[in-house]
Amino acid sequence: MSSLASSSLPVSTHDSMSNENRRSTKFHPSIWGDLFLSFPSKVNVDTMTQLHYEELKQEVRRMLTVPTDNQLSQKLRLIDTIKRLGVSYHFEREIEDVLQNIYDQDYRDDNLEVTSLRFRLLREHSFNVQCETFNKFKDDKGNFKVSLKSDVKGLLELYEAAHIRTHGEHILEEALAFTTTHLESAKTSLCEYPISVLVSHAQKRPIRKGLQRLEARRFISIYQEDGSHDKTLLKFAKLDFSLVQNLHKEELSKISRWWKDLDFKRQLPFARDRLVEGYFWILGVYFEPQYSFARQILTKAIVMASTMDDIYDAYGTFEELQLFTKAIERWDTNCMDRLPAYMKLFYKALLDVYEEMEEVMTKQEKSYRVKYAKEAMKQLSQAYFVEAKWYHENYVPTVEEYMTNALVSSGYIMVTVTSFVGMGNVVTKETFQWASNNPRIVRASSIIARLMDDIVSHKFEQERGHVASAIECYMKQHGVSEEKACNELNKQIENAWKDINQELVRPPAGVPMPVLTRILNLARVMDFLYKEGDGYTHVGEAVKDGITSLMIDPIPI
Repeated sequence: MSSLASSSLPVSTHDSMSNENRRSTKFHPSIWGDLFLSFPSKVNVDTMTQLHYEELKQEVRRMLTVPTDNQLSQKLRLIDTIKRLGVSYHFEREIEDVLQNIYDQDYRDDNLEVTSLRFRLLREHSFNVQCETFNKFKDDKGNFKVSLKSDVKGLLELYEAAHIRTHGEHILEEALAFTTTHLESAKTSLCEYPISVLVSHAQKRPIRKGLQRLEARRFISIYQEDGSHDKTLLKFAKLDFSLVQNLHKEELSKISRWWKDLDFKRQLPFARDRLVEGYFWILGVYFEPQYSFARQILTKAIVMASTMDDIYDAYGTFEELQLFTKAIERWDTNCMDRLPAYMKLFYKALLDVYEEMEEVMTKQEKSYRVKYAKEAMKQLSQAYFVEAKWYHENYVPTVEEYMTNALVSSGYIMVTVTSFVGMGNVVTKETFQWASNNPRIVRASSIIARLMDDIVSHKFEQERGHVASAIECYMKQHGVSEEKACNELNKQIENAWKDINQELVRPPAGVPMPVLTRILNLARVMDFLYKEGDGYTHVGEAVKDGITSLMIDPIPI
């Protein structure tokens, strides 16, 4: 970064959007147009609906707290259903109490489905249950019993449980291989609805990696077709989904007006117009009503980061990027006059976003949070500049050198820190200090973000002119094929998931679970958006369908 060290900021000699020394990139326009501008800015709920909603909520709460004859299996299935319907955020204390009681009890059941469900739910809630509980399902030779192959529900639950494995849990590695093989064969011969649908979906996206809101929308449809469904629980889940969907529509309508007023679509035509996809991304981080303000400011931050990314690697000249990086480091409107016109527009908008953030946080006596968010955005800018410099110099770094910078340029450190700003009193100054020191779980989430992005987008990026990705760096350093490089990096992604699981089973001291959940959810979003392609840059059917189901299609009540 020595080229940025001088104290004076020169004036750009290019004040127009000329194409001299610029890379040529054409991203497709927003597929949504102004659709979300037409959403109402406020949806009122009538008193009768609100009263009915509260009555249903209390009835579900009662279901959680009353004793049952076969308490263990019934309570586990009830908690699992509540979670998968997307309404567990209403009953966190009750669920925690039930699971604590289950954890404290001596458990000797030899039912594979119940054992696996118990293991998964306890681990999802940070109870350090041991994987040795599955040894009883092995034969004398140390293999999983052949008789388990016909227990499709048990296999599915074991498959889901295996995705919460940590490092060194070999029995869960074996369980994953065993269930993957036998679920595939069972799917065609032994499964009936709805288990057949659940198996097919789990093979594509296990619960651990699913987006909570999207999975809830899907599960509601499956649950209502199950003849044994609880009518009260189903009705509450549908009504809750609808009410929260109205809130999300209000938020997206409001943010869409802000985005349209910025006029980036016309004045920065080289940049990706992905506001709706950005909001969908943040819905994956937190969908709950209490995080409304947090969602809105994080959406603004992520689309500003996306535009800044395009300035760095799709349009800006190296000279302009030097000026731009120094201006962001200074974070001062006085720097604007020295930037080219298109950068002035972006720079002012960026500072305005954080000024709005600061105004709200100052009223809450939490303005310190914005300082951490600004610093994270500055670091992101600097990481983008390092990549621009490498591209300018035609330099291919080692994998280690690349990853040191790429974990920042992935944007996930910035997004993580900024996600905490509007989260209320659960977050403290110590939380920000912890997150800013690159803890294991943040690093793991950033590895997933960086490597999943690189694996699916590196060919397109190299064709348009881009710094070497992790793929090219690995191929050059180790002298291997693209396929081999991708296989090795996919192993790193799997190890990063184990790191996340490890941190959630044994949480860092003083870090609240809602904070850790945001980081888990960020990794989940990456798995959805980038598993089969760059679903953010090149919006495909999966992302389009996801947005439609969450933001457009009402749920039948």
